[in-house]
Amino acid sequence: MTSQTIQEGTILWEPNDDTKSQAAITKYILWLNAHKGLHFDDYHSLWQWSVTELEDFWQSLWEFFDIQSARPFTQVLSGRRMPGARWFEGAELNYAEHVFRHQTAQRPALLFQSETQPLTEVSWHRLYREVAAVATALRGLGVQPGDRVVAYMPNIPQTVTAFLACAAIGAVWSSCSPDFGTRSVVDRFNQIKPKVLFAVDGYCYGGKTFDCRPAVSRLGQALESLEHVVLVPYLQTGKSAELSDDVLNWDDLLRQSGQLVFEPVPFDHPLWVVYSSGTTGLPKGLVHGHGGILLEFMKFIGLHVNVQPGDRFFWFSTTGWVMWNIVQGSLLTGGTPILYDGSPGYPDMDVLWELAQKARMSVFGTSAAYITTCMHQGLEPGEKYDLGSLKAMGSTGSPLPVEGFRWVYDSVKADILLGSTSGGTDPCTGFFGSCPLLPVRAGQLQCRCLGVKAEAFDEKGNSLIDEVGELVITAPMPSMPLYLWNDPDNQRYIASYFDMYPGVWRHGDWVKITPEGSAVILGRSDSTINRLGVRMGSSEIYAAVEDLPEIADSLVIGFELPDGGYRMPLFVVLQAGATLDEALKARINGKIRSALSPRHVPDEIHAIKEVPRTLNGKKLEVPVKKILSGIALQQAVNVDSMGNPGAMDYFVKLAAGLQAEK
Repeated sequence: MTSQTIQEGTILWEPNDDTKSQAAITKYILWLNAHKGLHFDDYHSLWQWSVTELEDFWQSLWEFFDIQSARPFTQVLSGRRMPGARWFEGAELNYAEHVFRHQTAQRPALLFQSETQPLTEVSWHRLYREVAAVATALRGLGVQPGDRVVAYMPNIPQTVTAFLACAAIGAVWSSCSPDFGTRSVVDRFNQIKPKVLFAVDGYCYGGKTFDCRPAVSRLGQALESLEHVVLVPYLQTGKSAELSDDVLNWDDLLRQSGQLVFEPVPFDHPLWVVYSSGTTGLPKGLVHGHGGILLEFMKFIGLHVNVQPGDRFFWFSTTGWVMWNIVQGSLLTGGTPILYDGSPGYPDMDVLWELAQKARMSVFGTSAAYITTCMHQGLEPGEKYDLGSLKAMGSTGSPLPVEGFRWVYDSVKADILLGSTSGGTDPCTGFFGSCPLLPVRAGQLQCRCLGVKAEAFDEKGNSLIDEVGELVITAPMPSMPLYLWNDPDNQRYIASYFDMYPGVWRHGDWVKITPEGSAVILGRSDSTINRLGVRMGSSEIYAAVEDLPEIADSLVIGFELPDGGYRMPLFVVLQAGATLDEALKARINGKIRSALSPRHVPDEIHAIKEVPRTLNGKKLEVPVKKILSGIALQQAVNVDSMGNPGAMDYFVKLAAGLQAEK
């Protein structure tokens, strides 16, 4: 198939009868028929039932997946209001207990590789023993259900171990990748007042070694609620003089003996806090519950991604991205997570494809940007590596263009399910995803996920088909945030998701839902920076940039490109006498890299006279983003509502130049 014959909607793959019959979702459909007397002719009718009969659908998953509960639930759903829907009230269970139901000597629990460590296996016996030891040690340190435990750790087995130990206790987990700057970490962790911090002494990335001990020392001082710091000797560099004598060593925790005890907790007991940055203020601390995540992961990972016992599941991620949570969540379905710590491009772009061969990967998950980079570099992994075990690929983080779909089928594998997925940190899952019963169409997400009543709304709240609208969710899901941390009246929660359409979740993406039920995501409709799937609030970038004495004001914009890339320019207003030379640009980039994350270093920096603002002084990020995306000034902003209408002239001229480049 040539590129000239492929356009959006072209069918690139269809499941054969064996694929359909072996899929977990087929087993679920047959179970519904045998146990509930329900019959569905196709996926669309199953989806329609799942979002119409919410209570019956989610209860059927409870039974199908044999959820273990120390106490029974009294009702499935107490009303469909959003926010505020309460699921499976009365039930008491434990997330970690459901993980260890799959313990076996027949296959490893985890696979792990890093830039410095070859592919290794972690047995279920070892995982159980180490989780039991860490849980026992944490209880000995006074950690109780509801206490917060945080990690400044990369994607390594010790991180999974620490998380499962916390979940077993009923403690609340939260993690940040060590490539996040300390300010960004403190802004997140300080909100939840953690009792214990797990941290590595250092890590490797791109062939370089990074010593984390100074950052750990700063975190220990900045997080006033901390009672204990546990240092994981990942690089085995020893304890620094900067660290206090009472810092505990991970290896000492592992010497604890004791059985793994699972604390039964209510269905909505907090499991973890993840962060999704808004455009103003501190990052939002999103709280998800044991039961909601348990059910959602079993549905999404088991039925949609089709990870079954023995499958080896990989998704390139750091611990600061929700895909890490989903990867370890494959333990719930009997899958074997494959963890990788390092750069996806070091020593070259073949490193993950080689891992796919060595690990006998079943599912290879990555970002759209990674796929398009492989495409532009002319990689042919299907020719170079044995990918016989690979049955599916996943793509998320940004929309995957038609050319990216074509490259996968031409250069990776012709017989493969390519599942482009879109959801978010907020629900900790996908709204749209893959389905092994459906065809793959170029440039499109296969389907709306079961139990997800996703629609496209116009400005008046009318549902659209085959037209672009705001992505909304019009019925509650168990994995929606229970609440935002430090938001007792739900004011920020409501303002973040329910301001435009009261009682309806507005996600902040442009979407087009096709008559067939597939979908196309057209990028963010709000101003959150979403680079490589990791969101960063513009306010965090402003705080770092405007801390430099040469910078008077700033504006940052991120927007998707037609080829699947992502462009993130930074605009700065200089103090009198300052010049935007290469030295200042380097200082700006360095400040963002150290204070926030290397992923959020801008693609280019421009000097402007003033930042466009509303009459009340708010930065006009979304209108500038629309203009740079090709929308006319009159459609992007009401200039009469601006405090400085002339400030838009610069961006109109810049947009014209960008259009001329195409």
